[in-house]
Amino acid sequence: MQVFRLGSDYVIRLDPGEEIVESVTAFCQTVDIPAASVSGIGAVSRCEIGRYALSEKRFVSKTYEGEFEIIALNGNITKKDGEPYVHLHLAFADEDLNMHGGHLTSGVISLTAEIVIKVLNGSLERTLHEETGINRLAEP
Repeated sequence: MQVFRLGSDYVIRLDPGEEIVESVTAFCQTVDIPAASVSGIGAVSRCEIGRYALSEKRFVSKTYEGEFEIIALNGNITKKDGEPYVHLHLAFADEDLNMHGGHLTSGVISLTAEIVIKVLNGSLERTLHEETGINRLAEP
């Protein structure tokens, strides 16, 4: 991982074999970021994405392996119980340019990824919402 600081924001370059969620989380553990938006592009060879099944109160995931172009990596960074909470979604195209997307659980870089972390002024926390079972945004 290569990190570039631009004012209060950051650009992270990931290289082949690096995992997106682990890398962004590790970065956030070294730099205190109370709130940020995340966007990125690149390519992955393996990813696990999913959706939240509200009726079952659990994530349903699917793993993809191959050569995939990241069309959009979007999300945010907040805190939960004082620790970084990285929430990302991924949209990607397969070799036939068919689109897939969902909540990103894991994504292994095949070529590169360029991830922009735009630090927000203020802080956001996450708390468990009992009714839905998700960690929702809340004021600190």
